[in-house]
Amino acid sequence: MNEIINEEQINSLLDIKANESQINEILNKALLMKGISLEETAKLLNIPDNNEEELKKLFDAAKLLKEKIYGKRIVLFAPLYASNYCSNNCVYCAFRRDNKNIKRIHLTPAQVVEEARAIMQLGHKRIVLLTGEDYIHSGLDYIEEIMDRIYHEKVFNGEIRRININIAPLSIEDFKRLNSFGIGTYQLFQETYKKDLYSKMHPAGKKSNYEWRLEAMDRAMEAGISDVGIGPLFGMTDYRFETLATLMHANHLDQKYKCGPHTISVPRIEHAQGVDFSDNLPAPLTNIQFKKLVATLRLAVPYTGIIMSTRETPALRRELLDLGISQISAGSKVNPGGYTDNIATEQFELGDNRTLDEVIRELVDNNFIPSFCTACYRSGRVGKDFMDLAKPGLIKRFCNTNALATLGEYLLDYASEDTKKAGLAMIDKEIDAIEDPKLKNLAKEKVNLVKNGNRDVYV
Repeated sequence: MNEIINEEQINSLLDIKANESQINEILNKALLMKGISLEETAKLLNIPDNNEEELKKLFDAAKLLKEKIYGKRIVLFAPLYASNYCSNNCVYCAFRRDNKNIKRIHLTPAQVVEEARAIMQLGHKRIVLLTGEDYIHSGLDYIEEIMDRIYHEKVFNGEIRRININIAPLSIEDFKRLNSFGIGTYQLFQETYKKDLYSKMHPAGKKSNYEWRLEAMDRAMEAGISDVGIGPLFGMTDYRFETLATLMHANHLDQKYKCGPHTISVPRIEHAQGVDFSDNLPAPLTNIQFKKLVATLRLAVPYTGIIMSTRETPALRRELLDLGISQISAGSKVNPGGYTDNIATEQFELGDNRTLDEVIRELVDNNFIPSFCTACYRSGRVGKDFMDLAKPGLIKRFCNTNALATLGEYLLDYASEDTKKAGLAMIDKEIDAIEDPKLKNLAKEKVNLVKNGNRDVYV
């Protein structure tokens, strides 16, 4: 029996309830930015879906806490799929090896670079690099070459400054090698933390080994990788179970390595070509339940970034930004070659097909600060050092200034005229609103450097 996930404990909490007074007490505790227990998390998840008064309290608390930690900034990134070949047979995924109804492509290093250049031309500064779990085509030699080539590319004033990685679990020695490539965050999703169900969902391939996947983050951190990203894939079983298990995993990492996950992702299974399971989910979430779990995660692990992809619709993404989401993909393509020829099959169906410029304009109009910042990674504020700043809410002293500077870069180099005008006005407004004189002067200094033609300005 693994020591990371205790299913018996989680199951004992699934139906635990709380009255109004107890909910208020939990929310007040959460606002102290110290996190909440598994039991308290379960009580929030069990707020009835039709109890609008209690849900409003939950959502308001999540918004307040997120602003305490990160301010109003929303980090933007794009996925880059290098291959959709896969040796696994996950029942919910279009890339599963037995799916004969899709067009598969493995991009050459030169083709991956062209994808990266197309992403740079949109204005992005960070990507997450993904491949199917194909051990023939997508080994570490391949990853090393394409990362090195991407980091050396520049288009106009564009460059990729941080490459996060989402690839198959590795041994400690291979994680050490991966870390030497200059990766940002290593992401890996458990998909489902329920062991018996995991076996059914992953009937073949190396991914069928539950423990090997679950213990990957321990191996990564033991290999020296400072930032890791975890998450389930919602829709296979009770969302409350997966949320509590995710928190249990996060607590394990925090207790063992004094550094919890840098990010938690909250994807839901969406329609996938040639995959009947994706259209007949055993445990689909309503939007209310989805909003509830995002808000609860924000209160339970206040220090971590919560990522939402373009699986969700623009309307729902808009709502979730107020409930704790701090990172979003935008202008995304989820197939190899998607930014250049768009021929290969997508991993799943997108819910938000807006351009990056359209997403940024909406963020500005809704008083969020779009951010392309990669400063913490490149300044060494990673792992425990980042957590020591994030947990007490000090990280936003860096976040807001860097967000404004990187937004200025985007506006001056890539934005449409309307977005540029609205964004520059927002920057001036945000700087004027900074109360600390030192921080205000610092923000003015960095933004003026950008306006005068400097790039890659950060603190």
